[in-house]
Amino acid sequence: MTGTARVPRLVATDLDGTLLRDDGSVSPRTRAALGRAHDAGLDVVFVTARPPRWVDAVAHAVAGHGVVPCLNGSFVYEPASGAVLQASTMPDDVVQALVADLRAALPGVAFAAERAAGFAAEHGYRNHHPVPPGAPLAARLEDVLDGATGKLLARCERVPDAEIVALVEAVLAGRAVVADSGAPGLAEITGPGVTKGAALARWAAERGVAAAEVWAFGDMPNDLPMLRWAGRSVAVANAHPDVIAVVDEVCASNEDDGVAGVLERLLGATEGTGGTEGAGDAPVRRAPPVGRR
Repeated sequence: MTGTARVPRLVATDLDGTLLRDDGSVSPRTRAALGRAHDAGLDVVFVTARPPRWVDAVAHAVAGHGVVPCLNGSFVYEPASGAVLQASTMPDDVVQALVADLRAALPGVAFAAERAAGFAAEHGYRNHHPVPPGAPLAARLEDVLDGATGKLLARCERVPDAEIVALVEAVLAGRAVVADSGAPGLAEITGPGVTKGAALARWAAERGVAAAEVWAFGDMPNDLPMLRWAGRSVAVANAHPDVIAVVDEVCASNEDDGVAGVLERLLGATEGTGGTEGAGDAPVRRAPPVGRR
């Protein structure tokens, strides 16, 4: 879709780099806009690469349904209960095969996994965040698999940060989805067909919401499946060039509350038109729809 201005039933947004400020906070303006959207009957869903334990910190801003597709679509998580409601995971034999091929192709590669039971990692894995208390560590990831890996994480000190995703993707050759969520030097690996877009499409279909009724916001290449699927796609101004190239609209940056600004415009149009048309009539900077769909 390229510019149709229908008011959506569902708004889907990435978190880090998109809805959240750079310090990971939900700004007062964004919090107010999310509240107004909920009060106006718009469903807002967070779709993130974060694991469940990192969703809890912003769960207070989840309106209405209270669920979050996370781990790039591997899990659908309910913060209120702490339960994973749906999971698209990789069995151990699949993870072992992927890890073996990556070890052979990228000497020095190290792995971690977000599993049904939580985080686990190899001793050599360079983690940029504190390891959760009690998380198992081992010489080889294969020793701490639990049969349900949602996301495999790969880092390699010998490979430049900007090259790791492409190299891992080349080695795995379509046997898994390799995503770039913006974390330096990190390749995020999920099962075949497991993406933010697939998880959002499934969640929406279960509620009778069509793609044309969804607006989606994002900033990094791992958001592209969701942005391409949604009826209207919006990138924040700080988004990756590959994202800006395909969206319908570019809003202000995450630091400038870009998502909130679009929601405010949308809600103003809804109030002024009876909730049917006009939400996209305000002047905006639009990116060329290169490669859309």
